[in-house]
Amino acid sequence: IEIKTVKPNVGDFKGYKRTLLEWVAIYLARFPEREVRTCLAIPYNPYEPKPYERWTLRRMLDVQEDRFAEKGFWEFLGGEGAYPQLLDALEQAGIELRSGLDAYFGKYAQA
Repeated sequence: IEIKTVKPNVGDFKGYKRTLLEWVAIYLARFPEREVRTCLAIPYNPYEPKPYERWTLRRMLDVQEDRFAEKGFWEFLGGEGAYPQLLDALEQAGIELRSGLDAYFGKYAQA
């Protein structure tokens, strides 16, 4: 799994696909009888509530096999229900840390 930015351009995807194919070739050269799966992970969806559909994905990746986006990625790692738990934890952290973050970044907004 390689974690990537949510908005890569088409040239980036070509390189990502090449990397995935190289990983498979290297692994299968050493372990030809084993099964291997590689994928790119997009940790969040900037288009929420719409599905993650980046135009640069077209014809570059099999979105069912080569890519995890947001919920699919986090639930692959943490199991069913991991994604809403992660969102809740991040929201709680934001609530608890907001005043400190506002004070810190406020120094730069006034400069």
